[in-house]
Amino acid sequence: MVSPIWEPSKEMSKMLRNRLLILFLLSVIVVNGYAQTSGSRFRVMFYNVENLFDPFDDSLTRDDEFTPLGARHWTWNKMEDKVNKIFKVIIAVGEFDPPVLVGMCEVENGFLLHRLTVETPLSKYNYKVVHRESPDRRGIDVALLYRPDKFNLLEKEFIGVHFPDSPGRTTREIVYAKGILGGDTLHVFVNHWPSKYGGELESEGGRYAAAYTLKHKVDSIRVFYPDARILIMGDMNDEPESDPIVKGFGVCLNADSSCTENFVNISAILKQHGQGSYKYQGVWGIIDQIIVSRSLLSGKYGLHTSPESASVFAAPFLLEPDEGYAGQRPNRTYIGFKYHGGFSDHLPVYIDLFR
Repeated sequence: MVSPIWEPSKEMSKMLRNRLLILFLLSVIVVNGYAQTSGSRFRVMFYNVENLFDPFDDSLTRDDEFTPLGARHWTWNKMEDKVNKIFKVIIAVGEFDPPVLVGMCEVENGFLLHRLTVETPLSKYNYKVVHRESPDRRGIDVALLYRPDKFNLLEKEFIGVHFPDSPGRTTREIVYAKGILGGDTLHVFVNHWPSKYGGELESEGGRYAAAYTLKHKVDSIRVFYPDARILIMGDMNDEPESDPIVKGFGVCLNADSSCTENFVNISAILKQHGQGSYKYQGVWGIIDQIIVSRSLLSGKYGLHTSPESASVFAAPFLLEPDEGYAGQRPNRTYIGFKYHGGFSDHLPVYIDLFR
């Protein structure tokens, strides 16, 4: 006698269908989640916005010239115009998908960052701000904007630069942020090193002090995480090949294996290809720099980048004919003390990270 074929009950059939449906939905979620992470592009930019001040006099800083009665006759309308111009630059650099991270310098205070991120069309991207008032005498600060939908901030720190030979001297702090980007931990530093005011050699010690301060913090991270993914950006007030950057911090000026330093100055490579972010006496330089750890260049499966993924953003609307020298120059806000109504005396720099 042939045994009857087993058939599941209606209840069991329903349960099996439900389980298969759940497994199918879970597989869709996993695949979609991988698709969103794998192959994703994350643009990071840095921009020296050239004296973004409000028109109010701060008695604690030397901002008098940026007031209505000051030497630059700075007004609310001029401030509003500049904030809107910066918003347009950020949108343009992101190619209408604004950068995940925006490093900025020469910003007077959090009020202006609020106006930029909340009271312009940037508000739809819900940018958050890493910033605090720095001890700079002019009152200009360094800041980091980030999109919380893409960068999960875990830690932040404001690192004071100490001058061994001038204990009472102050300058901008280095902004540090640690977060999750594309599933990996990324350490970000935003800088604005001391200028060459008073002479290049006379002021070099200030930039060495900033370089040593940055190196100390970076080394403290790499002690525990040798392969940490680290991105450094900022206005270093010096060229990529300068001693404070090459010797003080320690970088390679190319990405090949002939140099054994742990960091590569991407902006040095851009300069070798004829790009510049700042023009002084008719000569283009690139004092706005992006430096990355070799772990970001060697990554195959995690967060990674390449020198080809970086550029100076030299859009035509940010440039104008250079009347004093050949070619073009940045369309800046002031020429001397004369209001010019442009964007900035610096061009933005950016780099794409991939996952």
